[in-house]
Amino acid sequence: MVKSVDRAMTIIQLVSTRKDGYSVTELAENLGLNKSSIFRIVTTLIEHGFIQQDEETKKYRLGYQYLELSSKLLDSIDIRKEATPFLKELEEWTNEVIHLVIYSQQEAVYIEKLEGNETLRMHSQVGKRAPMHCTSAGKTILAHLPEKEVKEMIEQKGLPKHTEKTMTTEAELMKNIRDIRTNGFGVERDENEVGITCMAVPIFNFRGDIAGSISISGPSIRMSEERIDQLKDPFMTIGYKVSRRLGYARTTNGEEV
Repeated sequence: MVKSVDRAMTIIQLVSTRKDGYSVTELAENLGLNKSSIFRIVTTLIEHGFIQQDEETKKYRLGYQYLELSSKLLDSIDIRKEATPFLKELEEWTNEVIHLVIYSQQEAVYIEKLEGNETLRMHSQVGKRAPMHCTSAGKTILAHLPEKEVKEMIEQKGLPKHTEKTMTTEAELMKNIRDIRTNGFGVERDENEVGITCMAVPIFNFRGDIAGSISISGPSIRMSEERIDQLKDPFMTIGYKVSRRLGYARTTNGEEV
């Protein structure tokens, strides 16, 4: 290792542990270095924005450069790349069709599809768009958008009927997506394609905003209430793991941090 770089990284890690920062004397005592060496390193770190000095206390703490770098890192995260290992895990676990879906121009867009090991004919394809109001992935995304935005989508896109079970009234859809928000996952039975049942979980980004959803699709005869009940908790855990890969975090009581 390069000693000077190692010492600089150690100083950065140390000052990050205390909100009010460290003085040169405290840093020297903790690191076993003389004050002049510490001062040269922190002066360089200040020049690059990684360390800043409090004008009143003269102590050193983390600089705002970290916010800029972390923001760039989080913005560069590829949802498809980060989700793929978890999608494959789902495919192996369930043997069903797995979709990764995002929201674009008031429609659901499939950006990844794994076929599973069971034969299932579906209309979905990577790059294809689908309605929001009758797909579990779409409705799960709607459940985490502002209601005003959802109602604007309804007004502009309407609620066209795809099967006999498609929800075609605003009241019915709004109730359904509120239930999804409460339950943490969404289910649709034969609403988009006859004989196919899908369930979906949301994915959140580092801001806590909805980034997309993951769905499991299978024949309605196989996707029974009992099976959905068995899948829901592990499935929601996988959704949360993908969200964590996108920088999302929450406390144990479910609040975002």
